[in-house]
Amino acid sequence: MKPAIPIQQKQAGLAASKFGVGISKKHRAFVAGDEQWFNRIFDPSSDFILTWNRVFLVSCFAALFIDPLYFYVPKISYGTTVSCVGTDTHLAVIVTFLRSIADLLYVLHIVIKFRTAYINPSARVFGRGDLVTNPKEIAWKYLRSDFAVDVVAALPLPQIIIWFVIPAIKYSSSEHNNNILVLIVLAQYLPRLYLIFPLTYEIVKTTGVVAKTAWEGAAYNMVLYLIASHVLGALWYLLSVDRQTACWKKNCRDEPGCDIKFLDCDDTPNTTWANTTTIFFNCDASNTSIAFDFGMFQPALMNQAPADRFVMKYFYSLWWGLQNLSCYGQTLSVSTYLGETLYCIFLAVLGLVLFAHLIGNVQTYLQSITVRVEEWRLKQRDTEEWMRHRQLPQELRERVRRFIQYKWLATRGVNEESIMQALPADLRRDIKRHLCLGLVRRVPFFSQMDDQLLDAICERLVSSLCTKGTYIVREGDPVTEMLFIIRGKLESSTTNGGRTGFFNSITLKPGDFCGEELLGWALVPKPTTNLPSSTRTVRALIEVEAFSLQAEDLKFVASQFRRLHSKKLQHTFRYYSHHWRTWASCFIQAAWRRYKRRKMAKDLSMRESFNSVRLDEVDEEDESPPRTRKMPQSTKELPKLRKPDEPDFSAEPEE
Repeated sequence: MKPAIPIQQKQAGLAASKFGVGISKKHRAFVAGDEQWFNRIFDPSSDFILTWNRVFLVSCFAALFIDPLYFYVPKISYGTTVSCVGTDTHLAVIVTFLRSIADLLYVLHIVIKFRTAYINPSARVFGRGDLVTNPKEIAWKYLRSDFAVDVVAALPLPQIIIWFVIPAIKYSSSEHNNNILVLIVLAQYLPRLYLIFPLTYEIVKTTGVVAKTAWEGAAYNMVLYLIASHVLGALWYLLSVDRQTACWKKNCRDEPGCDIKFLDCDDTPNTTWANTTTIFFNCDASNTSIAFDFGMFQPALMNQAPADRFVMKYFYSLWWGLQNLSCYGQTLSVSTYLGETLYCIFLAVLGLVLFAHLIGNVQTYLQSITVRVEEWRLKQRDTEEWMRHRQLPQELRERVRRFIQYKWLATRGVNEESIMQALPADLRRDIKRHLCLGLVRRVPFFSQMDDQLLDAICERLVSSLCTKGTYIVREGDPVTEMLFIIRGKLESSTTNGGRTGFFNSITLKPGDFCGEELLGWALVPKPTTNLPSSTRTVRALIEVEAFSLQAEDLKFVASQFRRLHSKKLQHTFRYYSHHWRTWASCFIQAAWRRYKRRKMAKDLSMRESFNSVRLDEVDEEDESPPRTRKMPQSTKELPKLRKPDEPDFSAEPEE
């Protein structure tokens, strides 16, 4: 006996082939590409098996639709004096062709199941379990489980009945042979209907759902309901033809000179009998004076639906089935015929069950579309009740409402962080790179870094949303994060520690960042536990979308990547740091004013020395008090702005 393959080896083999085939001949679930296709053993979780299951599920629905079309093969030809029952040969050929294609798909499904591995139930102690790939074991398990049902579903029984059995026994009994067709088709319809449920279970077990969207799920249940209406309508049409022929045969037995062969369209009736017979008058469904009760089949026979073209009688029967299935047969007028009564009972019970199933499932699928909206509505209601209970002022209430509304518009109620945390680290890193890398590169400070460093930063970035008027940080408060703006505008202002007469304000736009004090703290080889204080007050002017980098994450990145310690990054940081820009502008302005003051003093000194020569020549000036040089009062000293703490880009973290 061949041993089962561990799941690790199976997963390694899956990388070699999309069909779930792999490497060695010993374990045939992993056959090399040069092996013949009919020797392959397929992995039940491979893309090929999943695709085939979906294709076969669609073909099963198509087969369930095709089989009842055999009920429309019998037809009635109404004449002025003589009517007869015959066969729609053109429709029979088309339906037989379609049914044969469906049968071939069932046979192919049997072959594939003989070549599909299964998971050993005793190996499900941990994880998924081990695959059993021995062809004999697979065949033995399949023969013991679903093989008989699959074979019965694949047999071409209706084709045999239509083309061989019915023509051979056409005149062997007094009863019409449509009953044989009904029994065979319905007997094979049950296993074909049964196959849908284990097939659906396999798809759900592999992918989690049958329908990928809510609308597909609603359509899936609606198709089941329409197929049931299609089957009931086709059966009602066939029984209508059978009731018409039953009336003819009953009157034919009581009428002298009548032969049942005369009722068949393939034979030519006796002319004398055709001119004198009263069978067709006594079986006219539109004649209310006849003794024969057609019951619920009277509408079809009154409208002569069995004589119409296929499209007309098909949609007429489909409407009848859909109408009576939806109202549980309450509008039907039933005769005392036992078969008709049982059919109406079955229709009422089936309609009740299917309608409840349809309404429940469709409602579930459609509710899943608006589940996020409903959660947001409930959260909004709870928030309103909480604010009312806590008696918050109207201004705070409006700010809370704006934030909730803006967060809904940005995320649609999806908690992105919980989704990301459930994924493996490698996949989470790739997703973060896809979402954040392009936006991070728009930040000039990050554009100078290499891809490895950017990946580490992207992996730790967290999305942040701010509404209008929100204070990100206030001057003097600890800085807990660096914020990189993606959309929106922020106002960054400072009073230089509350110094009188000093105020500086700038606008931060997409591509700018704030919280640069945290970078200097993180680049210290052994940073203290106390976070740096903010030198600016940052407030949102409009709705802002940004990425935030927390203090601990920034310290980790700075300690792990020495490329962050470079003069190039130092110059980039100085150029785009608004704190440094403010200090530089104030420094330049102070230097300019000192230059202007020295220049004015020099000019005044030269002017005074020239005037002193003239004053010495005047004698009366000797008794005047001495002159003192006055400094101009128009220029004021700027408040001294302390140079910002510069991150130590050249420092190397200690090993």
